Amino acid sequence: MEIRIDGETVIFPIVGDPIAQVKSPALLSRIMAKRGFNGLVIPIHVSKDGLADFVNCARGLHNIEGIIVTVPHKPASLQFCDRLTERARFAGSVNIMRRDPQGGWSGDNTDGQGYVDGARASGFDMEGKRALLVGVGGAGSAIAYEILNRGASWLSIHDANAERRDGIVARLSERFPGKVGIGGADPTGFDFVGNATPVGMREGDPLPVEADKLVESQFVADAITKPEVTPLLQIAHERGCNTMPGLGMFNAQAEVLVDILLGQISPEERISKQFREELSC
Repeated sequence: MEIRIDGETVIFPIVGDPIAQVKSPALLSRIMAKRGFNGLVIPIHVSKDGLADFVNCARGLHNIEGIIVTVPHKPASLQFCDRLTERARFAGSVNIMRRDPQGGWSGDNTDGQGYVDGARASGFDMEGKRALLVGVGGAGSAIAYEILNRGASWLSIHDANAERRDGIVARLSERFPGKVGIGGADPTGFDFVGNATPVGMREGDPLPVEADKLVESQFVADAITKPEVTPLLQIAHERGCNTMPGLGMFNAQAEVLVDILLGQISPEERISKQFREELSC
């Protein structure tokens, strides 16, 4: 189905600074068109100083039903939300805001859902597994939460920033007692090894884990979209591991974002629906 643009088109801005690098507007707009919805995702370059003015203005524009938020505005956008999901509150940031029936904004963070959904689409089920996650910055903290939320038996966290790492471990321990602790670069003994840092984007970057210790029974995931095959994933391939590149997270998250923007199904219902469909196959 073709994308419609007319007087009934619903607008969903995606805001960031810069914004030229975003790849999602066309993909999200196509998903909406495929679902029969007349909507359009538009990139908007909004500076840090102009974010509050933009959100306040959007409240009065009746054909804006949601806002997608990208760097560096995810943490700052919390303050504009009248309601937050537990995920967003834990991550301390939102990447999507949807207008609710009362006219306010409901905020969520889908980074973790996209990461774990992407892994699941690539054949890995987190339930009952032992996971190692490297990096718990903005996206990483949401990913850490979702790994445990999907039933992992244990999560070890490794981050160069010890204060940030320890803070996330402490907060996760309150929500998921006995299932999280401090990890290192050694992937031995884990079913899932995930990178949520930018390490691997630039030539000459060190590896985020001791990749020479990977074994073929492990699943290795990366959040980096460029290069699509990072040095970590290349080594994992060579050692026989199944993998998910950053594009897997990107594509899975796109479906979640549209679910929320259109109010068609909640993320929790979506996960349950996927599970039921898999059982019936």
